[in-house]
Amino acid sequence: MDIATLVGFLGGFGVIAGAIVVGGDVGLFVNVPSILIVLGGTFMATLMKITLADFLRSFGIAWKAFFNQVDDPAQLIEEAVRLADAARKNGLLALENETVDNLFLQRGIMLCVDGHEPALIRKMLSEEINQAIKRHEMGQTMWASVGDVAPAMGMIGTLVGLVQMLANMEDPSKIGPAMAVALLTTLYGAIIANAFAIPLADKLALLSNYERTTKSLIIETINGIQEGMNPKLLETLLNTYLPEKKRATDED
Repeated sequence: MDIATLVGFLGGFGVIAGAIVVGGDVGLFVNVPSILIVLGGTFMATLMKITLADFLRSFGIAWKAFFNQVDDPAQLIEEAVRLADAARKNGLLALENETVDNLFLQRGIMLCVDGHEPALIRKMLSEEINQAIKRHEMGQTMWASVGDVAPAMGMIGTLVGLVQMLANMEDPSKIGPAMAVALLTTLYGAIIANAFAIPLADKLALLSNYERTTKSLIIETINGIQEGMNPKLLETLLNTYLPEKKRATDED
């Protein structure tokens, strides 16, 4: 579980809810017509931009922001050195008996053991990365779109509320509900966009970049092992994937 996403999500909504509770009647901030305009309108407008399958798949991708397992590049490098050392001493076939936790690395090692050409393995693994990135980008696009549309729907709701209010100026009892629709739709739109959709899209983009980096590191690992690269030389090459401070610490 990604604690940062969960804390940010609960904390953001918690602060807003806390301010509402402390400020007075919570019921004043619940308006069904406003919810329908903003929430329903946002998802319907977003659905017009993408296919139904991509729309539904985006909810599963959003789940990754809360439940994801980011690989530690330093641990992957340690594993790469271990595998390279085993291959140099006992041959590529010996890797078949090595325990490899990362599924992408495991797949690459099996392709090595099966004797496929390095260029073919690199192409297969690179294509797998590209397809995964495309799927992730679709999810990011969908949630970024929700972040764009929600405030606009809030503005539409505000205009609807103002029209209703102006049309009922002679009836004071209807002015209040119409004004509530006008103001709460703006509030709902801002909350959906800024407390959920835009941060979620940004987090998915960040995770996608991490995944691209770690999988590129794994491809370099597979390539180095197939070339029979010296484990120390491979470690030096893979260390370029680590931040400068981390590399300096390791050298110390």
